[in-house]
Amino acid sequence: MSDDFPVSTVLGYPRIGPDRELKHALEAYWDGRAGRDHLERVGRRLRADTWRRLAELGLDGLPSNTFSFYDQVLDTAMLVDAVPDRYRECADPYFAMARGVDGVAPLRMTKWFDTNYHYLVPEIGPRTRFRAVADKPLAEVREARELGHETRPVLVGPVTFLRLAQAAPGSPDGFTPVDRLDDLLDVYVRLLSLLAAEGVGWVQLDEPILVTDGGSPAVRHAYRRLAGHPRRPKLLVASYFGDIADALPALAVTSVEAVALDLTHGVPEDVELLRGRTVVAGVVSGREVWRTDLDRARALMAAAGATRVSSSCSLLHVPYSLRGEDILPGRLAFAEEKVAEIVALAALGPKAAPGAVDTGGTAVTGAGSRRRPDTGVTERSAYAVRAAAQRDLNLPTLPVTTIGSFPQTAEVRAARQAFAAGRSSREEYESLIEREIGRAVALQERLGIDVLVHGEPERNDMVQYFAEHLDGFAVTRNGWVQSYGSRCTRPPILHGDVRRPAPITVRWATYAQSLTGRPVKGMLTGPVTIVAWSFVRADRPLRDVTMQVADAVREEVRDLEAAGIRVIQVDEPALRELLPLRKGDQDEYLAWAVAAYRHATGGAGDATQIHTHLCYSNAADVSAAIDALDADVTSIESARSGTGVPGFGRGLGPGVYDIHSPRIPSRAEITARLQRALRTIPAERLWVNPDCGLKTRTYEQVEEALTNVVAAAGAVRASMEDPGHR
Repeated sequence: MSDDFPVSTVLGYPRIGPDRELKHALEAYWDGRAGRDHLERVGRRLRADTWRRLAELGLDGLPSNTFSFYDQVLDTAMLVDAVPDRYRECADPYFAMARGVDGVAPLRMTKWFDTNYHYLVPEIGPRTRFRAVADKPLAEVREARELGHETRPVLVGPVTFLRLAQAAPGSPDGFTPVDRLDDLLDVYVRLLSLLAAEGVGWVQLDEPILVTDGGSPAVRHAYRRLAGHPRRPKLLVASYFGDIADALPALAVTSVEAVALDLTHGVPEDVELLRGRTVVAGVVSGREVWRTDLDRARALMAAAGATRVSSSCSLLHVPYSLRGEDILPGRLAFAEEKVAEIVALAALGPKAAPGAVDTGGTAVTGAGSRRRPDTGVTERSAYAVRAAAQRDLNLPTLPVTTIGSFPQTAEVRAARQAFAAGRSSREEYESLIEREIGRAVALQERLGIDVLVHGEPERNDMVQYFAEHLDGFAVTRNGWVQSYGSRCTRPPILHGDVRRPAPITVRWATYAQSLTGRPVKGMLTGPVTIVAWSFVRADRPLRDVTMQVADAVREEVRDLEAAGIRVIQVDEPALRELLPLRKGDQDEYLAWAVAAYRHATGGAGDATQIHTHLCYSNAADVSAAIDALDADVTSIESARSGTGVPGFGRGLGPGVYDIHSPRIPSRAEITARLQRALRTIPAERLWVNPDCGLKTRTYEQVEEALTNVVAAAGAVRASMEDPGHR
């Protein structure tokens, strides 16, 4: 055992800033309102504040290289110089890969395992040139030392990096990025040598891929080689998000000095194989916000033979602090409070008597265990019957729509804040919302959109908005969590039984419909996504909680339909996100997730067109489940990834406009995408839409992009009507 490993540590920490300082600095840099020097200063200040605060809280081991200006996987691509050639001539290759530039699309973006954090997918081919570029981790080690802190650099491990990468365009059939493992290990050996020369004692290599199926031979090979190198720091291999299971024996035959285990999922059966090395016990959840049961945590430590304590994963996935919050007192722990729990556990050790300290509360605040009412699921008719009933919507071939939100202007955000703070009346606020809806509807009519949306100006977030109108949820004032780049959300806290006391969206959908003769979509968030993007009570099965939310969504669908809304979109972008990481657990989850969606939408009549939407989550992995949702129309992310759903039997809208990038796609680019889609999707079932909502874009960007979308759809329609078209 390596006795010099810190007794208490975390695997990572939030980096967006307690007041979203990094978000504001990034957006100022991207918009040209501030230079790179300002962005770098903000980054240095946030890193310094993090190290200082962790030390003040009493943490023994401080991580470094967990800060990122966008994403840690993108940072790793830069670290090993795996930069595709098309970005190398860009003024800023890093942000070009993240966001794209004129004429160059960004890298594909998808979800980090089963979280709502997104990463940029590296492209690795047979000719990718690897080279060690250790500037960032070395600079952070030196920064911390100047402030009086010794740190443990954190790197994404080589096996995870390659397993998460995709084959570069032009790679031969059968090639996978893992084929380049030995070449990448050469670079990691060099990186470790450089860190050792800097006097670094420990390096953390994150390998969350170990909790998925397969990969054990690659893990064994990689860490035998890395641990066998004589000039290196000591190695902590960290796995998280699940049980390490069959990968543990593969690590046990290597010479790595320490292994971090996510024990919130239980103690691995073969943990005895790690005897003789340091086991770092991840017993404080880095993904939930409930206080830790310290007695249970000590029992897990004892069972694993661990004397070192950590978070189960990076604390990136929870807000910074409960300071300034007054919700569910005594029940919650955010990042700072979790660090305090880790320090307390380290002081007690695994052998302290039970009850030595307060073990925290439970996930529920006096809520009962209400049975879900038997509402009698109504199965909709077959798709052919529904499609016939929906013909009077009078939609053209290749109908154009958008996903839901329109740009949230500074005026709208300021008005929402003023209303929430009591500085303006409900009448003033709702009048502004009506004007904004009118603006969105008028723009869509002028551009020639076929199925309109009201633009969602009244919504702060697609989940939080519903949580604020449902019993059983609490919301934070400042509980921001990074989703990707500068994008942050405030996940609600689902702590009790869920009920819908009154209609939520009907007022605004019917107002928008009153402004136009074209159909307007009612916009709802699906039950799986509401649950996935909330911090959820732990005392009830996730399936039961989700079905309670499905009850509420079903009631909302019923009221929209009764109000005359003929098209209703119930989004489930998190369907793939909650998919268990091991295949053996996936069928059960997909069965109840699909059942929840069908319960939520099953009461709609045949003449009501039900849409759903999925984005940035490898929809092809759950294509059978998407099919089983039985929505009339499904829109998916496609502009970055080219994702499709082969053999889909109903309406499908593969996104043609990547809204997560400021790039404006040309008419020719969109036309080419539609023509490719028509090779596999019949024209009568193909829809035309962006990848996702337009909330993060400006009205100028949206108008230019949607003008091109409508023009491309019209051009393709015209070519299909041409008798000479084949």
